[in-house]
Amino acid sequence: MMRDLQRRSILCPNCRKLVSFDEARCPYCGISRPGAWWKNNLWTRGFNNSDQLIRTIIYVNVAMYAISLLLYPQSSTLSLNPLFFLSPGDTSLLVLGATGTIPIDRFHRWWTIVSASYLHGGILHILFNMAAFRQLAALVIREYGVYRMFLLYTLGGIVGFLISYLANVRITIGASAAVCGLVGASLYYGKSRGGIYGRAIYKQISGWVMFLFIFGLLVPGINNWGHGGGILAGAAFGFLLGYQEKKKENLGHKILAGGCAVLTLSILAWAVFSGIYYRLTG
Repeated sequence: MMRDLQRRSILCPNCRKLVSFDEARCPYCGISRPGAWWKNNLWTRGFNNSDQLIRTIIYVNVAMYAISLLLYPQSSTLSLNPLFFLSPGDTSLLVLGATGTIPIDRFHRWWTIVSASYLHGGILHILFNMAAFRQLAALVIREYGVYRMFLLYTLGGIVGFLISYLANVRITIGASAAVCGLVGASLYYGKSRGGIYGRAIYKQISGWVMFLFIFGLLVPGINNWGHGGGILAGAAFGFLLGYQEKKKENLGHKILAGGCAVLTLSILAWAVFSGIYYRLTG
């Protein structure tokens, strides 16, 4: 009897509370047919499990970094300088989707404003970006929800790279513009919410912004336009999408996040396929 009950019980895909598999509507959150297969597949579980989504984004970044090293291994840098250790070659980054005026104006590769967020120029570059992403993503998921976090991350990168393109940045890569989208959304949240907690968030994230500003001034080659564009995009979309205390995540957020996921995976698959094809035939 207990075994049969366990087989017929599931976690509601929306509120994550234990319900019967054949419930017509979740008694806790009201979602219809919580046991439907399309609400309990790998795709929806990935979005419903915030830790799994964070890990997946990190894994995709690491995979793209590894591919960029292996695609043209003879051009990768094994310098003793930690800033350039394990740096993919320019050709590898270009064919896999680096963005900027060169890829867009010369080769009409507008899709690179998405793919560039998943490419990195060295081991320290990806380690720093992924560490910052992991910390900020957890905060944004708690206050905005998992679907809106992915939207803010994706749109922050796109807008950041569009602004850097308009600012005539020739070639650029990295997740920092997308991470800055989370920074901007966190800034907006802290300022909008107010109170002791909101002010603490705003103060902490303002420290991040100050660090980014100083770092961008001192270190050559930093895409400050991308960082600034990502922060502005994150604040603007944070306002438009709302956060949990003002507006719970809804079907519209889920559809938009799913669309961004499909677009991102399609572009990255195309980047890898075309990069391998170019390597074999070039």
